[in-house]
Amino acid sequence: MDPKALPDLILFSFLTIFLFTFLLIIRRWIQKRRSKSSPPPPGPWRLPIIGHIHHLAGSTLPHRRLRALAQTHGPVMLLQLGEISHVVISSAEAAKQLRKLCTLELLSPKRVQSFRPIREEEGSKFVRRIAAAGGVGVGVPVNLSRLIFSLTYGVTSRIAFGTVREEQQDDEYIPVVEEIMAAAAGFGVADLFPSVKLLERVSGMKAKLERLHGVQDKLLEKIIAEHRARRSTAGENRGAEQSVENAEDLVDALLNLQRDGDHLGFSLTNDNIKAVIGSETSSTTVEWAISELIRNPAVMKKAQEEVRRVFGEKGRVDEAGLNELKYLKLVIKETLRLHTPAPLLVPRESREECEVGGYQIPVKATVLVNAWAIARDPSSWDEPEEFRPERFLDGMVDYKGNNFEYLPFGAGRRMCPGIVFGIANTELPLANMLFYFDWRLPSGLKVENLDMDESFGVTVRRKNDLEVIPIICHYPSTIS
Repeated sequence: MDPKALPDLILFSFLTIFLFTFLLIIRRWIQKRRSKSSPPPPGPWRLPIIGHIHHLAGSTLPHRRLRALAQTHGPVMLLQLGEISHVVISSAEAAKQLRKLCTLELLSPKRVQSFRPIREEEGSKFVRRIAAAGGVGVGVPVNLSRLIFSLTYGVTSRIAFGTVREEQQDDEYIPVVEEIMAAAAGFGVADLFPSVKLLERVSGMKAKLERLHGVQDKLLEKIIAEHRARRSTAGENRGAEQSVENAEDLVDALLNLQRDGDHLGFSLTNDNIKAVIGSETSSTTVEWAISELIRNPAVMKKAQEEVRRVFGEKGRVDEAGLNELKYLKLVIKETLRLHTPAPLLVPRESREECEVGGYQIPVKATVLVNAWAIARDPSSWDEPEEFRPERFLDGMVDYKGNNFEYLPFGAGRRMCPGIVFGIANTELPLANMLFYFDWRLPSGLKVENLDMDESFGVTVRRKNDLEVIPIICHYPSTIS
């Protein structure tokens, strides 16, 4: 080496080290400053590879376990589940920052109202089934959970597909619907480690989903073909009067959009399956509402007195009088608070770094809003574990996503589009059950001992079906 070049080499090395050190200090200063203003959300201790998965293990349902963790680590919490970062929101204030609005014309109030005859007709069948199953005064316990699901499935299938099912069709289609919803609710190890493609095959989930997709496609292709044939026949008989049986349903509406070239960018298959999934949401709310009413006799008595006062002279329940049932509406609101149908709202992915609740949310983190925990937050609700419909008397809180302490249908662009549809499918069945029947628990079971265990899925249903004894109080032609 040339001795004359040695000073230059030393100077270059010194400058390189100095520049590297300077840049490192600047980088750490920026990170430190950023962390001071917006630190990452806190979370529990984690393990290598699996992250925080072990904190969700056990028999406790996910929404309950997440609330317990949030009570320790705060309303904005970071969980690493495998390769995926999840930010869990458990407070109204944090959820408020995620708001956007949307509408869906297919389930607009006007269209939902047009399906009133279907709801009333299926409601009458529902009352007859309860009376028949209960032995008309014999005091036989009935599986009310199954009857409620059959009702709401019947309503939504007729509204979505125009199908009038026979009794035996329930046994054919309901298990398929339940299997689809069970698969949609769960997640496997492949979801948490998406980079390991082999896990998709090992878990068997991909094959199961492909099989269900095939069943779903066959069902919907048949329905669409039937609608096209019916529309073709109707085109030849335009003067015929439209009845409940041939009234326009959601498939007809979608085919009209397709015919008119109005490309809305949604899938016919997906929208119809969403309508069927909505049947479980409605049935879940009705099921929990009657369970809470049985457990709270004073509330039951008050609700029954209102329903029987409004419909007593008519001798039957119809939708025309539902707006007069102010207390029943409070019962439904309180049921949706205490038993939020979908406790964890539709997950969202952060497209860029953002700040929620004073914490920095990383890019591509999955954000989960625990609506169930928010609805039971003591900072927003007095005695949140108590079933008390009167808490909604002031009318200041609704379920349209405007009150972030109460999000039974979500909020923002992904808020459930079928709110009006779901409420319409909840009010009438409850009014029917309260008008025509009194309710007793079998085998001398006390109301305070009624099983209220939950089962986690697309919606949180009762773990065990509700078995009760219907006592008929009114004998109109509907159930004679």
